[in-house]
Parts: sequence; structure tokens; C-alpha cells
Amino acid sequence: MPLTTDKVLARLQRLHPKKIDLSLLRMTDLLARMGHPERRMPPVIHVAGTNGKGSTVACLRAILEAAGLRVHVYSSPHLVRFAERIRLAGSLIDEGHLLECLLDCEKINGDSPITYFEITTAIAFRAFAQCPADVLLLEVGLGGRLDATNVIDRPLSTVITPISVDHEQFLGSDIHGIAFEKAGIAKPGVPLVIAPQSAEVSDVLCAHARKVGAVPIDNNDWSVQPTDSGFDYRDARGRLSLPAPNLAGPHQINNAGLAIACLRHQDHFTITADHIRRGVGSVIWPARLQNITDSRYGEILPAGSALWLDGGHNPAAGQILADHFAVADVRPLYLICGMMAGKDTGGFLRPLSPRVTRLFGVDITGESSHSAAEMTRLAGQADIAAQSSPSPEQALTDIAALSSGTAVRVLICGSLYLAGHVLAENGISCYR
Repeated sequence: MPLTTDKVLARLQRLHPKKIDLSLLRMTDLLARMGHPERRMPPVIHVAGTNGKGSTVACLRAILEAAGLRVHVYSSPHLVRFAERIRLAGSLIDEGHLLECLLDCEKINGDSPITYFEITTAIAFRAFAQCPADVLLLEVGLGGRLDATNVIDRPLSTVITPISVDHEQFLGSDIHGIAFEKAGIAKPGVPLVIAPQSAEVSDVLCAHARKVGAVPIDNNDWSVQPTDSGFDYRDARGRLSLPAPNLAGPHQINNAGLAIACLRHQDHFTITADHIRRGVGSVIWPARLQNITDSRYGEILPAGSALWLDGGHNPAAGQILADHFAVADVRPLYLICGMMAGKDTGGFLRPLSPRVTRLFGVDITGESSHSAAEMTRLAGQADIAAQSSPSPEQALTDIAALSSGTAVRVLICGSLYLAGHVLAENGISCYR
């Protein structure tokens, strides 16, 4: 049988006993043996945070491409296939090219212990170094200070999206400590553009930025305000009246504002108001309040229904979803929810509890997730009526039966892994 990228990736997963082991030593050693591809990449915009990293990167990409620039992107996790993580000058990496990069890096690394994220990040750096581009949007995997991406000595800009508690088993549950880890991407003389944060988080970020000689840029320097037609962005350079982002949810205005602030506080590229308007109006990012009503799954529901897909999985994401569905609507809201074990399921569900008619708990095939029965139990603890289901498709069938032909709203949520399965089963691709 021919060698495939999936087979090589499976081999790489066995090189370290732990899925995550935060350290930079293995990464810097491998990059040195590879000839330091991280030093040959285009200017880097490095993005850390808890929520909104992907949406912010997507907005940055849309604006930069509207300006005619060639944009590399590194993001994680993928939804359907690994190649989604590596975008080379506007296009997802070709499977043949990816296989070549995988085999080369596997040979250089040999049997040396290294985590899956570390070696795949090194593989991405190799691909970025070999393909000309104008800018690289580099998303942190976990944390920041010891993340495998934090090997760029002099990025063009650094960005921190909203910070909340997540990945407690690796970062702990102390918000000050989490903020310190995220702030670790700050570099001397480089802008650190900060999303709206709680006062305690903002204090940690700005104090660390000043300590290392970075240039903190927070909501004292920029702001956004919703308008009837979209939103206004303001900073020292003036005001921009912009269309609503092409991503659902009121939180996306802040994500777009953060991307704009990053690009307005650098002088490497010329970014005009027209570039920003076109980028904000065209940005796409799948599995973030994505409307999939027109999919095969959507056809199961009664006429007039709406089906949404979202990969958020922590309490802050639950609040964002609750805010989105707070808008008055006579159609009852049902959840189909699966979550990875170890997540704060109660914290995610509690903000949604007042809005939800019933939750259908599902497990996530092939992943270390809560069982459907456990999801049902946890939903009950959050005061949500719930029942288990063998699959999202069966849950939709049951919701359609319960509704007796009345239009409903359904949100499939709780995990990017679940979202990936749903996209694959429906043949949906939102990448271009």
C-alpha cells in the first residue's frame, strides 16, 4: 500500500509518551539540526490567547490578502485533515508536498523524543521557509511561553486574544498564571496587541510586556463599537466605519478589531481602509457559529429551522454562544453536544441553560471524550433537560420528531473534534 501522510503522522505520534509536554529544548534542537528554517521565514505575526485565536488569524489573513499580499498561515487543530494547519501563500499545503516534508523531518529527528505538535510545527516551518510569502500568521498551540511556536526571536507583531481558563491540566486554573504563560510571546521592541481583557489579566500582560521591553497596545489605544450597519473602529489614527464581520456572533467585532489594531500598529505593510473593509466583509472560519442549515443534516429538520455548528469548548465560549442565542426567537433551541474528557463541561453549559429546550449528549468517535450518557448527566447538573443519542444525525431525527413539524434552532457544539466529524459527514468544505 502507498505511504500516506496519515501513516507518517501516526508514526510521529508515537515519538513521545505524552501528547503535550511544554518545553522548548526539543524544538530548538530539532530546528538546529534542520538548519534553522525559523530564521528563513517571512515576517511573523504571532497570535496567542484562549478564545478567538482562529477567528483573529482568519481576519488578519482576509485583510492582508485583500491588500494583495501572499500569506502563510499556521493554525491548529485541524477539523477534517491535517493539511488545514498549513497554508502556503494562500493555499493549503499539497498532500504530496506535506508527505515530503513529513518524511524529511522524520528522518532528521530519528528516534529522538519529541511531541506530535513540536515535530509537526517544525515540519510547517520547513514548508514556510521554502515557499516565498510576504507574511506568516503563526497561531500558538497551547500557552505561549513554552509553546513550540515561541522560537521566533523578532516577530513583526504579537497578539493576545481574550484569556480565560482552559487546558487546566497544563496551564493550571489560576488566571494570573495563565496570563503570564500567554504573555510569554512578547518580545523586546515588538508591539504586543491585546484584546479586551479583565483588569487582572490586562495588568499581568502589560506588566510583562514592559518588563521585556515589548510595546503593549491595549484598549486604551484602540476600541470598537457596534453600529446599525456594522461597527466603528477607533485609534489614534482616526475612525473607520466598517461592515459587520462575515462571521456570526457579536464577539467577532472584537476579534476583527484586534486584527485591525495589529495591522494599524505596524509599519511593514501598507494597509488601507478599503483593504480592511473588504477583508472584514469576506473573512471565513469554519466551525465558529457556522450556519450549516443547507447541509444534509439540515435537511432532517422541519422547514424554517436553522442548524449551527460551533467548536467552542470552555466557559468563555459557552457565554459567547449564550449571548448569540439571547436574541428573541420563537423557535426553541436544542443542543447536540459532545465534549472532550477533562473540559469544564458544567462551566460551558451553565450560561446556555436558560436558553435551551433540551440537550442531546453524544460521544466523539475515536477521541477521549465524555460518553453520551455522561454528557446527559452533566447537562442535568447544569439544569438542562437532556437525553443521550448514538450520533448527531440520530439526535437531529429525534429533534425533528419532537418538534412535530414546527421550526427549531439546533446548535451542534462542544468540541472542534465533533465539529470536524460533522463537516466530514456532510461533505462541507469552507476552506479556499
